[in-house]
Amino acid sequence: MKFDLHTHHFRCGHADGNIRDYIEAGIAAGLQAIGISDHTPYFGEKEEQAFPRIAMGKSELARYVQEVLELKQEYEGKIDVLLGIESDYFPEHAEVYRKVLAEYPFDYIIGSVHSVGGVSIFNKNRWKDLSDRQHIEVKEEYYRLIQDSARSGMFQILGHIDAMKGNYPAFSDIPAEAILDETLKVIAENGVAIEINTSGKTKLSGGWYPAEAILERACHFGVNVTFGSDAHKPQRVADELDQVAERLKAIGFTEWVYYKNKQQVRVPL
Repeated sequence: MKFDLHTHHFRCGHADGNIRDYIEAGIAAGLQAIGISDHTPYFGEKEEQAFPRIAMGKSELARYVQEVLELKQEYEGKIDVLLGIESDYFPEHAEVYRKVLAEYPFDYIIGSVHSVGGVSIFNKNRWKDLSDRQHIEVKEEYYRLIQDSARSGMFQILGHIDAMKGNYPAFSDIPAEAILDETLKVIAENGVAIEINTSGKTKLSGGWYPAEAILERACHFGVNVTFGSDAHKPQRVADELDQVAERLKAIGFTEWVYYKNKQQVRVPL
């Protein structure tokens, strides 16, 4: 069975196409299931749409959910359309997010850390003039946030768990093996899946999130894995899906997972 659980569309302000375009791309790619998972509104901000180039406005969420549910019904028998969403994880606003998202029938929620210390993880300027020790401290804080997100009970999937390397490839070389192993143990203990996200190829780092070395450790600790292209253009739906499956098998994984009604479904690789 083939699936892609991480796709976006025009509502987030930085993706092309509408939801139907991504569903049709999924059918063309031979998928049996496609998850629509656009960015959550910024519920912790006062404004209706605090960052129009990053996420939909608060009032748009209900329309987003309704559109996905209508398309789910329309495409029944052709492809299984899953209602997902990618939620930021801000500890200080977690309960607000939890309360709002609980009002909707999501098949799954992807939890992603996009900000550390109030600065985007993709802002390469954040690393300027930092000492070696400060580099380690930032990386450790990133993984502490990911641990917290895994423990929160809010998410079925954790998004791109080494995406901080995206615009700063040297991130991967910052020594922090202990907290990385600790993070993978926490993820495994809490039964949350990590995605293999192929959008790293669109950043300076290239490749996938997470790196193969992390996937090897994830396999060792028994972490569940899933697939998400993180497509912001319809033509990227299912991008490198088959290559990811083959690499996971080579590492030692025998299955991956997807979600319906927040229930995990295991699929042989």
